Amino acid sequence: MDRTYEGNETRALARSLGFEPVVRPLSSRLDPWEYDTELYRRRNEIERIFGRIRRFRRIFTRYDKTDLMVSAFITLTLIADQLR
Repeated sequence: MDRTYEGNETRALARSLGFEPVVRPLSSRLDPWEYDTELYRRRNEIERIFGRIRRFRRIFTRYDKTDLMVSAFITLTLIADQLR
């Protein structure tokens, strides 16, 4: 979740689906909640990985039809990214 979606309804929906929302409350909130700060920082790493994967057009547009081929190309993309 992003801070844009930090509303009570969205957090309740995420919890009802079995997820633990890790999002910082807005500074203007009257009743802020506790959140895992280390896990929140790690979100940035995941977002950067998706940004690097999107550079490869084949993944971004998903030309492959099977999940196996998509996951194989994502693996290949991550290997190519590490070799750079």
